[in-house]
Order: sequence, then structure tokens, then C-alpha cells
Amino acid sequence: MVRSATKVRKDIIDNCPYLKIIGRGGVGMDNIDVEYAREKGLKVINTPAASSHSVAELVFAHLLGMARFLPESNRQMPLEGDSKFKDLKKSFAKGVELEGKTIGIIGFGRIGQATAKMALGLGMRVVAYDPFLETVNLELSFFDHQSIFFQINTISKEDVLKEADFISLHVPAQKHYIIDTPEFNLMKDGVFIVNAARGGVINEVALVNALESGKVSNAALDVYENEPKPEIQLLMHDKLSLTPHIGAATGEAQERIGTELASQIISIFEEIA
Repeated sequence: MVRSATKVRKDIIDNCPYLKIIGRGGVGMDNIDVEYAREKGLKVINTPAASSHSVAELVFAHLLGMARFLPESNRQMPLEGDSKFKDLKKSFAKGVELEGKTIGIIGFGRIGQATAKMALGLGMRVVAYDPFLETVNLELSFFDHQSIFFQINTISKEDVLKEADFISLHVPAQKHYIIDTPEFNLMKDGVFIVNAARGGVINEVALVNALESGKVSNAALDVYENEPKPEIQLLMHDKLSLTPHIGAATGEAQERIGTELASQIISIFEEIA
């Protein structure tokens, strides 16, 4: 059983002759040689549904924080809150509301859909792109067991980028950038972006350039091209809201991950027996 940091490559698989199951506690399995393992008769499992809600909540923690200058305010208040309170109040007085705005979701699988549900709950308009889905019927459930259904018809990536005020990425690891300079050029001026998916889906150099030009107002990263050593230019940028790959790092998500893995392991060994 592994998480995202441990690599299960051909050498490990070949040197574990009694191995029967490789389990990934999380969604993406790019750290595992899945096809090779399955060719050798191994079961490879993951927990695609367990962390969806926790990642979506982190996306909105970043979005709400950036929209109201919380990262910068939390840096400045301890330094100047007692001497420049009025100046800081003026600096951070031009926040924006999410209600009534459009969120563009790139990748509309389980996590993208969980993000969409939260956006709808905040009164946002949702536009989504996914190469494998045309229509999704989202069920938005409430504490009193009532539900409302929203039908989301996916559109082209280009249209999502053009229409969105806020953009959230929910795609697996890619060989090429999903967001690069041409994609930034399609976006509205002053857009907000969150990547809580995988490092390497955004060109980080192009992102910094877009932040410097004002094309992107603020961006949030939970994942990086160079983990566990993100580029210093990212770490020091005052328009970036940063977390250390903690999308699934809630107590509730970890419990769901453990339960889901255990249930799958039990089912596999019952089949073998």
C-alpha cells in the first residue's frame, strides 16, 4: 500500500515474487507501473472517490482566501498591523465575491464534480471541460436529506478558458502542459487559477509571467513540477497561495481511503479463495 511519493516501478515488482496487490491510497496511479503489474497478474487498486470532497474544499479555501487577500494579509498583519492598520485596510479593501461569478473546471471527474457542487452552493455558474464526458447530472445534497439536480453540459477547453473568472484544474498527470502561454492568452484579464491536481499540468514559468503581467490576478498551487523542492520563484511570489500537496490530507479522507482499500483487498482475497 503506497501513497503518491512511493514509486512502485518494474524493479520493485520483479523483486517481490509473492506480491499480489498494489494499492494506491488516493486517485492518480502515475507512481505505479500499472500496465506492467497487471501483465504479471497483480491486482492494482486505488481509492478514486475517497478524497474528492477534501480536495474540493481545499480548492475553495484557496479561492476564498485569494479573493479576500488572506495569504498576503496574514503575512502583513503580524509585521505592520499595529503601525499601518489603516494602510493595510485600504490595500486589502478591493476583494471580490465568488457568488455570481463563473468557475471553469478543467477535468470533470469525481473531484471536478465535487468542486462544481461547492461552486453551485456558493451561487456560482459552472462551465466544465472533459474530453470523455458530454453531460453530467450533479446531485447537490443537503444536511436534511433534500437534493437538487443540476445538469452540466461540458464545453470546449477554449470556451472554458475564455468564460471563466476562476479556473480549477482536475486532470491526471500529463506528458504535456494543459495550461501554457497560449491558454493564458485566452483567459480573461485578472483570472484566478487553482491547481490541486498534479504538478506539470501548468507551465510554471508561463504562470509566473501571467502573474507579472496581470493576466492572472492570483494563483494557488497544491502541487508542483519539482516536488518535494518547488522552485524558489514560486515560493517567494506574493500572488501565489501555496500548500504542500495536502489535497487529501484530512482525517475524514484518510479514514475513507483506509476503509475503501480494506474493502477492495477483502473482495480480492475472497475471489482468490
